[in-house]
Amino acid sequence: MLKKFKGCLLGAAIGDALGMPNESASPNLNKMKYGYRRPYKGHPNQELNAGQYTDDTQLMILVGTLLADGKYNEDRYATALRELYTRGALRFPDGSVAAACEHMAKENVPQKGVKSTTSGCLPIAVPFALTFPDMSEACERSVRACNITHSHPAAHAAVSTIVTLLYHALHESPDPVERAVQKALAEDEVLGGKIRNALSLEKNGMDTETALLKIGNDVSVFQTLPMAFFLISRYSHPPDLLTVAANIGGNTDTIALICGAYLGASRGMDALPEDLIKGLEDRDRIELLGQRLYNAYSRKSE
Repeated sequence: MLKKFKGCLLGAAIGDALGMPNESASPNLNKMKYGYRRPYKGHPNQELNAGQYTDDTQLMILVGTLLADGKYNEDRYATALRELYTRGALRFPDGSVAAACEHMAKENVPQKGVKSTTSGCLPIAVPFALTFPDMSEACERSVRACNITHSHPAAHAAVSTIVTLLYHALHESPDPVERAVQKALAEDEVLGGKIRNALSLEKNGMDTETALLKIGNDVSVFQTLPMAFFLISRYSHPPDLLTVAANIGGNTDTIALICGAYLGASRGMDALPEDLIKGLEDRDRIELLGQRLYNAYSRKSE
């Protein structure tokens, strides 16, 4: 189980770092290259080097560290997130996260998230899935955290869906993907229907490029999550899954983060390509966080 905890976090960060140079770019499925790359000049992430991650992993680490320290609550998360944003440390932040942080920076204003369906809240699902032995509690706590930046019910449903997917992968439940689909359908019928449709396209053998045109790859949870589910179901070989997800275009960093998190949660860190672990920014810190979250999980399980 410990290797799965470490693998889930490392896989998420690897996917994010692989997708980083292609964030907001067009799909590149015909000229894919394996491994980390630097962004092109003029890209919003142009200051980052190969193997560095984006704001997605920053948020995952932020929430995960608070949970591992036993200090997590929504107020502390909101304060830490606002401070990260106001000192300009967030890397090309999601627009809704940025808007929520701007709102939080104002004095004497009721704090609330943006009614948005962007995927900027999704990475925080990862540490919640790892920390709580009870899946319902993990979903509930992740939704409350999501509400700091995203108040839209579809965003809440998406976070719960990822928690469900990773939780069942960690615990080796039968068919984690189907269990996550059922959660999505129960929480948001439109989101669940889009994920179900994406999986039907994969099952029917539609090629990835054509499926991409039908599913989409934009920053909304209505496209990011279905695309990730399609790729998870299509590609079982870790380098293939990570490489295709990193070159799918659009919200590629978040799509690849979800794929990498699932890969690590279901198969452990030994399934992750060794060279990608070695080249990942903060790999030791992230692996240690996996150990610490496992310890927190174990204490709650007693």
